[in-house]
Amino acid sequence: MNKRICVFSQRNLGHIVSRSLAYEFEDFICNMDTVDMITPQLYYYSDYFDYYQLGKRISNWIARKTNVKKINPGIRKSKINNKYELFIAFFQFPNDIPSINSILNWRENSKVAICWLDDIWLTDIIKYSNTLKLLSQFDIILTNYYYSIPALQKIICRPCVFMAPGVDMRRFCSYPNPPVRNIDVYSMGHRSPIMHKEFMELSVRGEIFYIYDTIKTLETLNPSEHRSLVANIAKRSKYFITYLPKQKFEKNAIQQMEFGYRYFEGAGAGTVMIGEAPDCDLFKQYFDWDDAVINIPYDTTKAINILAELDKDKIRIQFIRKNNTIQSLLRNDWVYRWEDILKLVGMKATPSVAERELFLRQLADEVYKT
Repeated sequence: MNKRICVFSQRNLGHIVSRSLAYEFEDFICNMDTVDMITPQLYYYSDYFDYYQLGKRISNWIARKTNVKKINPGIRKSKINNKYELFIAFFQFPNDIPSINSILNWRENSKVAICWLDDIWLTDIIKYSNTLKLLSQFDIILTNYYYSIPALQKIICRPCVFMAPGVDMRRFCSYPNPPVRNIDVYSMGHRSPIMHKEFMELSVRGEIFYIYDTIKTLETLNPSEHRSLVANIAKRSKYFITYLPKQKFEKNAIQQMEFGYRYFEGAGAGTVMIGEAPDCDLFKQYFDWDDAVINIPYDTTKAINILAELDKDKIRIQFIRKNNTIQSLLRNDWVYRWEDILKLVGMKATPSVAERELFLRQLADEVYKT
């Protein structure tokens, strides 16, 4: 029996840890529907040199200088022979887009074609304007960068739709058997240098257990295992640092009030999120409950004093953890994003979607009663 969905994944091309987020959603789709996944390979691969990165730089340089559309950044060609109701491609960065040229017959064999473009700042739209025009082959472009949509849509001349990130709540939820939270603070991704220095000093003295990034660019051997590791650390963390993207704090940068995956991961794992919440209505559509994020100024030198005061109010802390978990189960699991996508393209959900939602509601009810 032919599958009704085809997913184009970058998982054999890019292994940096941030790509694991998209791969998690791709895996989710495969579990929810009948799916063929296309995972092209590079022509050349080496443990010592990133040929794909080189190919992308060359192809995007050519795209910026010319209107050439059929540039292949060094990927072995794949051919689609079956007919699909939906073709969905995932591009984390604009320079991933030319990889679609390695897939033959994808457009004529797809009733509807959409893509999810993850990391697209306004400055990227200017830089990659010719590359972005390749997306005009798609019927709909999804992105979680809301304030880039008008400029993006102007270049592509196709509907561009905001789609919030999500989280695999089967993986991130700490219930029904919540582990002991032995990690005092978990910092992943962008952080405040001042706060990090304070937590480091306390960690060195053995006063807190602080987990933080130590490598700037990190590749993962297994994206699924990496996501499980992140979830297991978060489920054992008391506080989870969440700040806006680094662009907000850079001088002369175009300011975009975007919000990323950290908020969904921190809430889903039932942590107390500390840092800064975006001051915009869009964020409140997904995190509109009290204490979703405990505000701590980016340049504070008294973060540990704030946490000490929070620790004294055990009832409040327990409520925050449970409420973050319940709200995530009912609103921010990947199933709700997938359901939105299916409605957008006019496809019916499979029974697996209803089963997933029932499981999440039942688990949320169980958390509420504990």
